[in-house]
Amino acid sequence: MTKPRETTEDKEGEREDEEAKESPPTVGSTAMEPPGGGREEESEDRSRSDVQHDVKDARSQAEAVADQAQYDVPDDAEEHDEKTNVKNSTATVKVLLMPEGHVMTMAFAIGVSIEEIKHHLASELKVPLAVLQLSMNGRVLEEQQSLMELGIRPHSSTQMEMSSSDPSSYPLRLLRPPEHDSMPDVITVRVQKDEGEFKEVVVEIERSKQKKPFLGGYKHRLTRAEFHHAAVQTLPQKRPDRGVLVYSRSTQTVELKSTPQQCSVNTSTQMTGIGCYMSCVNDKLITPGKYITADEYHGRRLNAVICLQSYVRRWLAQKTVDQLRKERIRRLTWFQLQDRKCKEEKEEQLRDRRKRWMNPQSREDFSLLYHALEKWRIEEEQLLNSSLRGAERKAALCSLLEQEMQFIAAIGCHHINVDANNHEKRIRNFLNKSAASHQWQSATGRLFEMDSVNDIRARELKELYSEISEYPVDQQQRLRFLEKLKSTVMEHECQLVWDISDLIDREVDLLSRQVKEQNLEGLRKRICTLFLQYIKTPAFNPKVTKLLRVHQKPSMLKHNMFFCLSCHHYLCSADFGSSSSGCRRRQCRNCTMLDNIARSRDDDSVYESILRRLRSDEHRLNAESTIPVLLQVEDIRYLTEKVWASCSALNGSRDLYNLVFARWDHQKDWSPWNCILLSKEETSAHIQVEDIHKAYETTFIHWVEQRHSMARQHFRKNPVLTKNLNF
Repeated sequence: MTKPRETTEDKEGEREDEEAKESPPTVGSTAMEPPGGGREEESEDRSRSDVQHDVKDARSQAEAVADQAQYDVPDDAEEHDEKTNVKNSTATVKVLLMPEGHVMTMAFAIGVSIEEIKHHLASELKVPLAVLQLSMNGRVLEEQQSLMELGIRPHSSTQMEMSSSDPSSYPLRLLRPPEHDSMPDVITVRVQKDEGEFKEVVVEIERSKQKKPFLGGYKHRLTRAEFHHAAVQTLPQKRPDRGVLVYSRSTQTVELKSTPQQCSVNTSTQMTGIGCYMSCVNDKLITPGKYITADEYHGRRLNAVICLQSYVRRWLAQKTVDQLRKERIRRLTWFQLQDRKCKEEKEEQLRDRRKRWMNPQSREDFSLLYHALEKWRIEEEQLLNSSLRGAERKAALCSLLEQEMQFIAAIGCHHINVDANNHEKRIRNFLNKSAASHQWQSATGRLFEMDSVNDIRARELKELYSEISEYPVDQQQRLRFLEKLKSTVMEHECQLVWDISDLIDREVDLLSRQVKEQNLEGLRKRICTLFLQYIKTPAFNPKVTKLLRVHQKPSMLKHNMFFCLSCHHYLCSADFGSSSSGCRRRQCRNCTMLDNIARSRDDDSVYESILRRLRSDEHRLNAESTIPVLLQVEDIRYLTEKVWASCSALNGSRDLYNLVFARWDHQKDWSPWNCILLSKEETSAHIQVEDIHKAYETTFIHWVEQRHSMARQHFRKNPVLTKNLNF
């Protein structure tokens, strides 16, 4: 692997060892070395593991050679010619290949000539000797000169430039890729011999032609690079001979000894007799104890086992009781939590209803308000009918009618104000939808947005509408907004654009006359209204095509327009409600709401909440269930009032806000003929029932089945629900 060479430290001019004298003139370039074995490209890196393991081998062999050299140096080493030793000393030469810039690092004896160096380099680079030129510090070197004559000292380093006289035919290039030349040919190792005394050992690195086998380490999964362990890739260091036989039979075999053993007192028994006296001073009196039989022994063991079992069973019983106590506390806590949750839900419902009564904002809120008014009227009328008779009753009823008219007028005024506020909100929502970007979600969950030309156009119109509808503003700023609006709409020519332009010119003229702002409110509203109509025109804003309720193409309205029998208007299908029977209603939504306000004044919000909870529960149990999706609010109203009489099937509670629909048979999907109306508390207990025939009485089961028959008879008119009927 390596060839170590050692020299003493150049403190007192010591001579080189005889081992350095026998070395060849060049270190790192031998006949067995592969091409490029003595080069190193300084810009490239070698794998760290190979470098460490080569250096480790070099150091270990250098130490071995240094120790061996102490015994191999002849006695007459000091008598060698000092000049010959100096010439055989080596120096590191870095050869810079021009113009590529590659560097070759080699070790040469300082006594060799430039011609010999050229011979070696020519054989390495595979080029003729005549084309090589060596120079140092800009001066061409002569072939007869040696390194020592050039002023190169032993164990030093120098740099030379080498170029080719015919670079086109014989360029100077490395035959081996630079990534294999990261290890230098020669390294110098500093070895400590004695305390305070060091030696410098020059080690030549030899590169083996064969690839090292993989005996241990790591391998990169992607790059397939191998990182070898230096401990298993390096030959073990030979242990020095200590002169002691370590492995011998005497050290590996146990030594046996035979030693007799005898008590201090004889084993025989002696007694006092004629001619023999035995002292009884050391004698001991042994008294026999109570004899324990086998039954007594086993009985004692049995009692001990029973005692241990009693303690263990007591511990297990205490553990079981503690577990039951914790479960009881947990269950009671859960019951309290459910009770508190139900109370909070009821309180939240009452607060929500009170808020909707005091400040109605939607159609459902006004329906609830009219329902409360009708409920109040019925209660007052019943009170008057029960307490008054004759003319007094008629006068009281007329007074009640006047109060009802006042309440209706107040509700109507509030409805008008809410519509005015909601109108502005609807306009803002419409503009925001038209100016929204296209969004989609990728497979990784990332949200992407894209703006088209139509999106940018709609966003500009939205910003312009916000500027026009914003007042009061400064007069100069208002003039800039009007100028911008006029330049935007004048891109097209039509009657709407001309009307907007005339109104803008009129406002500009009035502003120049210093007219008050309150006198310009009507004109500004007309401008905003016409500009909103301009925005809703698909020819000027193509993005609103998908947002308009009535499509601009007449061919698209052929099968989507229906006639309302109440208002006698042709409206699109979205203005009509649908039912579970599949038949479309003959009245539009507005007419239906007006009829409800004038006649029955029913509130469907509670039935909407029941239907909403039913759909969520069934979707959680079976996402493919279709019947709860087909049912409408009117169907839930019919089931609640006509089939189940608006009360719980178990306790008869009539609090509609606390009633929910549940499955009668848990194994089947929910349907009007497989349901039961219960309170929220009863629903939790009914879900846990496994067999309804064992949990409920036969009379109650028959009564529920009758309700199911009524529901089946009513909903058999629907062709979609008929498929799920079971006769």
